[in-house]
Amino acid sequence: MPNPEDLIETLPARTRALREEVAKAIVGQERVVEDVLLGLYCGEHVLLTGVPGLAKTLLIRSLAEALDLDFKRIQFTPDLMPADITGTEIIQDDPVKGTRALKFMPGPVFTNLLLADEINRTPPKTQAAMLQTMQEREVTVGRETMPLPKPFHVFATQNPIEMEGTYQLPEAATDRFMLSVSIHYPEPAQEVEMVRRTTGTVRPALEKVMNGDDLLAIQRLVRAVPVSDEVIRFAVDLVGSTRPDGPRATEQVKRFVRWGAGPRASQYLILGAKGRAAMIGKPCADVEDVRSVALLVLRHRILTNFKARSEGMDADRLLDGLVKAATI
Repeated sequence: MPNPEDLIETLPARTRALREEVAKAIVGQERVVEDVLLGLYCGEHVLLTGVPGLAKTLLIRSLAEALDLDFKRIQFTPDLMPADITGTEIIQDDPVKGTRALKFMPGPVFTNLLLADEINRTPPKTQAAMLQTMQEREVTVGRETMPLPKPFHVFATQNPIEMEGTYQLPEAATDRFMLSVSIHYPEPAQEVEMVRRTTGTVRPALEKVMNGDDLLAIQRLVRAVPVSDEVIRFAVDLVGSTRPDGPRATEQVKRFVRWGAGPRASQYLILGAKGRAAMIGKPCADVEDVRSVALLVLRHRILTNFKARSEGMDADRLLDGLVKAATI
């Protein structure tokens, strides 16, 4: 188990090494990689939004390889059933004893890094099967409850341009994701390099930079990063400003927002600020760390109304103004 004092000093360098290793497989997208690492370091789940072909699967698989963790992918479809995710019990014959017994066959959720691809393309019944796994890190089948491996993280993808045949992710499920990361098209030079790498015969082999025990130690370290009450109040006030019926709501929020962020957003703002501070070697989390993670934490927790959509006001634009205007 890594020594906490050594981990504090070496974490920025180890993070750089991990990013450099992932860069062997992923061209560009440096900020996306950093945001996904933040979710891992905080011990939470991440929602990835982007059009197909932006290497979301490759990113998570490459991270699993560099971290020496198990990786599985589920393609969510309209006919996917909860048992296809969690696993099911089957009847198994014992030829020696001549008896039959139920045996549990684990589903793909029993892994370290799980990619839930197009999670909004499966019905709510199947989406609900993810709630216990994400919140409690366990699976209940019949009368038995089984813990999931540690560490365990869900990375879910959503296609933002295709709505046919999709089911809106319930707010209870969306709220379980600490961060919402938007993935955009690469720059032309990056796309040229991406095409060059992916149309050849060589796939780079990634070295193992850390392992599961290292990641669990980092997650404990992040939670131990100190933060002042003043910074916590700043985070709570920022979240409060997103609620249209709250005392801190601006005229824009009252006009464009149906529902603001809940208390889990305040928790994740502080946890994310701690994670960001640890990643760059700061001794404590401050207001700027909260600002740096605000969009990631809040964008999927703000429900805008029809007036916002008709006037081209989305959650990102609204939050950008709130973060800039927020003061201690």
